[in-house]
Amino acid sequence: MPRLPDLDPAALTLEQQRVHDNITSGPRGGVRGPFAALLHHPGACDHVQAMGIHLRFDGVLPGHLRELAILTAARFWGAEYEWNAHAPIAEKEGLSQGVINAIAENRPPDFSSDAESAVHAFCRELHEIHHVGDETYEAAIAAIGQDGVIELTVLCGYYTIISMTLRVFDCK
Repeated sequence: MPRLPDLDPAALTLEQQRVHDNITSGPRGGVRGPFAALLHHPGACDHVQAMGIHLRFDGVLPGHLRELAILTAARFWGAEYEWNAHAPIAEKEGLSQGVINAIAENRPPDFSSDAESAVHAFCRELHEIHHVGDETYEAAIAAIGQDGVIELTVLCGYYTIISMTLRVFDCK
C-alpha cells in the first residue's frame, strides 16, 4: 500500500501544478511512479525530474549502456517499478534479452562488448561496495571515456534516488 496519498490534480498548489505541467509536457508525458511521490515536495521533484531528463534524453552514454546502468541499479535496489519500466526500453536500445534476463536473475551476464562489461562492473562495484577499484575504473575510462564515467557515476546516484523513492513510498 502506498505511503503517500494520490494528489488530486484539482487541488495542487501553484508550485505542484507548475512541476506537474513540466513533467506532463515533457518526454515522460505523465506524473507516475517516483514522480507521483516526489510531487508532494515539488521543489525536490522539479530538480530530480530535470536531472533524469538530462540523463535519459541528453546524456553522452549510448542508450544500451545507459539502460544497462539503470537495470543494474534497479536490480540492486529491488526497485520493481523501475525494472519494469526500463527492461523494455533496454531491449529497444539494443541490450540483449540474455543480458537483461541474467541481471534480472542476479546471474553474471554474457556481454557482447567490453563497454557493456565495463559499465556493469563499474555500477555493481559502486552499488555493492560503495567504491570503484582502479582496474574497474580504468576499464570504464577505456570503454566510455572520462565524460562517460562521470555520467555513469551520476546515473548510479540518480537511479539510487529513484529506487529509494520507489521503495520508501511503496510506489507501484
